[in-house]
Amino acid sequence: MKPQSQPQPYTPENPPMYSSNDEIDLRELFKALWDGKLIIILVTALFAASSVGYALSAQEWWSSSAKITAPQPQNFAVFQQQVKQFQPVFNTYQEDGTVLVNQELDHLIAPEVMFQDFVSAFDSTNSKRDFFDSNSEFQKLKNSSVVGSDMTADVRALYAQWFSRISASKVDKKDSNTPYTLNFQTMTKESSFNWLTAYISAIEAKVHQDTFNNLRVMVDSKRNELMQQKKILEIQARHQLLNETERSQYAMRIAQAAGIDKPIYTGNHKELFGIDLGSRGLQEKVKTLKSIENLTVIEPRLQQINAKLEMLNSLKIDRTVEFQPFRYLSDVEQPINRDKPKRALIVVLGTLLGGMLGVAIVLIRFAFRKED
Repeated sequence: MKPQSQPQPYTPENPPMYSSNDEIDLRELFKALWDGKLIIILVTALFAASSVGYALSAQEWWSSSAKITAPQPQNFAVFQQQVKQFQPVFNTYQEDGTVLVNQELDHLIAPEVMFQDFVSAFDSTNSKRDFFDSNSEFQKLKNSSVVGSDMTADVRALYAQWFSRISASKVDKKDSNTPYTLNFQTMTKESSFNWLTAYISAIEAKVHQDTFNNLRVMVDSKRNELMQQKKILEIQARHQLLNETERSQYAMRIAQAAGIDKPIYTGNHKELFGIDLGSRGLQEKVKTLKSIENLTVIEPRLQQINAKLEMLNSLKIDRTVEFQPFRYLSDVEQPINRDKPKRALIVVLGTLLGGMLGVAIVLIRFAFRKED
């Protein structure tokens, strides 16, 4: 029985031996790629042609934009005058002559408030829906796109898709007073320009209407408040007049019973039924009190309220007054470059993908042949 030979230790002079099946010869690999160059070229050409066809046939999308910021005083000076004409009605005039200025109307003419109202209306889903519902081109697109049994779901999806194509974004999100960029993306450069211009005009008109409606509401609310105050003061004045008349009648009876016809000085001003005027004077006082029709004699505050109501009746809200709730930093312009598709990028990526797939096919065939 022959003794088994011990394996030799691995040394630089005695390197480990690998099976020829596990070796990867780069020359064989490159040779396989060269032999399969036709496949690589065909697959690459096929993908390149497909990417070119897709890039040329894909729907184009263009975006027009404008940059806006808060308005300056000259942008709404006329409207400011329209609002400030009502300021005296809102102020409070005290007996010592001082005037307490009411600041309710300042909210309507604050440039930051105007600007934020415009941005909010621009981003509003209801505003976008109203615009698309009134746009004849979009209605044609909707009628041609929405087909099938579930039309309601299709319409919702279509509107949601187009809502996302209208946006107002801050230039710098960290700055609260930063300008905004307005975007409108459509299928042609002309329509993106026209639709953005029309949409901005529609939102501006909406802000105008809402602002004047708010002014009308505030003025009407102030008028109702003054009328309520007038009614309360008139009731108080009538009660005061009635009480004073009855008190004078009682005093007149007392004076007649005491035989006091002419005025006398009693020195008692705290007496409930003062007879200082005498019976004849009290009789004339009662007659005068009963003849009073102008209640401002009893309640002077009615004069101020009546003056304010008279002023409100003479003032009118002119809805034709123009004002701009924003100002342009960059006007609406037609786009130079389209958003989608990026044709050059699509062709390059398609060609690279085809080349990689062709190389992978050749290497897989080479691997299977080597195993066999």
